[in-house]
This record gives sequence, C-alpha cells and structure tokens, in this order.
Amino acid sequence: MNERAAALVDAMVADADALGIEVRTLDSGARVVDCGAEARGGLQAGLGFAAACMGGIGRIDPVPVTVGERTWPGVAVAADDPAAACLAAQYAGWKLEHDDFFAMASGPGRALARAEGLFDELGWREQADRAVLCLEGRQDPPVEVVDRVAQRCGVDAAAVTFLIAPTASVCGSVQISARVVETALHKLHELGVDPARIRQGWGCCPIAPVAKNDPAAIGRTNDAVLYGGTVHLWVEGADDEIADLARRLPSAASEAFGTPFGQLLEAADWNFYDIDPMLFSPAAATLTSTESGRAHHGGGLAPDVLGRSFTS
Repeated sequence: MNERAAALVDAMVADADALGIEVRTLDSGARVVDCGAEARGGLQAGLGFAAACMGGIGRIDPVPVTVGERTWPGVAVAADDPAAACLAAQYAGWKLEHDDFFAMASGPGRALARAEGLFDELGWREQADRAVLCLEGRQDPPVEVVDRVAQRCGVDAAAVTFLIAPTASVCGSVQISARVVETALHKLHELGVDPARIRQGWGCCPIAPVAKNDPAAIGRTNDAVLYGGTVHLWVEGADDEIADLARRLPSAASEAFGTPFGQLLEAADWNFYDIDPMLFSPAAATLTSTESGRAHHGGGLAPDVLGRSFTS
C-alpha cells in the first residue's frame, strides 16, 4: 500500500500548481505535501489525499449527496478489501507527539510501523522502501517525530512523505468525509466483528462547508458522517446477526444522536473520550449477508441536524 500511495503522491506533486498544493523538504529530509495548511489546496487535492490515505486500494469519486431536500457536494468511497484500505491504512490510530507537536497519523505508513495492536488482529504485514502518512493539522512534524517514524517504518527519513491538511480546509473536509466506510468498520470492530468478515464496502457522504476555524470544523466534519453518511457493506454471517448489526451500527443507536457534534464537544469540555463511542458511525447503514444475499437496513439520515450544523 505504501508504494501505491507514494506513486499517487508523486503524481500529485508533479501537478502541484494545478492542485494548489505546496511541497517542502524538511531538514530531516522528509517530504511534506501541504494540501491546505499554508497551501490553497482544494477538492482535487482532497481526493488525492484521501486516495493516498487508503493506500491506493480504495476508490474515491466526487458525487452529489442528497440529504432531505438539500443536495450537497459529496464523495463516494468503494473498497474491495475494506479491512486493509480502511483499518490498516486510513484509520487515524498512531499518536505522534513531541513538545507542542501532536497529531494522529493515518495512512499506510502505519502498516509498516505496525504502530498499533490492531495489526496483529488484522494479520497485515508490509514491507516497502517508502512510507506515506497523513496528518490532520497545520504543523510540519519536527525532526524528532520524523526520525521516530522512519525508524519504526524501517526506511530512511528522506523516504517518508507526510500529507498535511487542517480540519478547516477544503481538503480537510473532503478527506474526512471520505472516511465514511472506515468509520463504519471501526464501529463494527468495536461491536466485536472480525474485520476480515467484511468483504466489500461502499459509502457516500456530503462534504462539510469549510468552517471559520479548526474547532468549528471538527464539529461540521463529524456531523457530515454522523448525520449525512451512508454505507453499504457486504458481511459474512447469517441473517439474524446481520440484521442485528444493521440496527446497532448507525449513529442513531447512540443516545447522543440528534445533537450537533460541536455542541457535544463543548458539553464534554473538548474531551472526545467523554462522548458515547457508539455515536461515531454513519447515519444510515445497509448490510448484506454474503450467505443469504439479503440486505438489512438500519438508521437514517438527519437533514435537520445536518442543516443546522452546515449553516450555523
């Protein structure tokens, strides 16, 4: 996945002016591809960022997404190996920090580092000459973080690429909405489902309008998934279990459903861990049993909540 992602990033760099991105080589030798921090970025940069984040084995397309009476710009995501594309690559699970720098890294570089216990469960191993990580933020990683990443990934610092974009940017909005399938897989994992049982994944999600600052953008981008996201997953299992999972998967299964995410964060004093973890999932889900071929639906879109979030 890292080689595929690196090739995608190389193509972005070759078209940097048109994409509105900026490329920097840090003193450590690592490459930073800025898709919205100091750079202008945009929709195409966001699509490229998201594709690289999935290790080049998922497909992401711009599509219109209708929620209630409103149609928003959105993304459609498809993966034929969702456990690898979404959890071994796209999931933001590697904490990188040094002094005042902090970021949760996503992207296929995590698979090289085997940065979390999740990789033992996934059984995913990878070797590559280059590593690609994606950071949601505005800071370039300091040399201490780069050196740690390079060592864990088993590559030279000059072979590490960081894609960066803040939450309050067009690229940030796009790449977060492109996590709609990943969010569903993570929720199913929390419900005890072996990710290997999820055979294919598809989803669509509106792209949140860019908010005035990063804290406000965290609220809007989460609301895009929680109240406007839809997934369809093909899952190994009998109908009774699949129907129960379809009921428990959507964000509506949480008692916190119905409140814009920004308000929940403020009430929790910005502590994500005080928010019901069962909320973090798409609004609507259809799960098809690969044993019977029957589809089971749960949840539903919440246009009123989404509208309040996007227009406030």
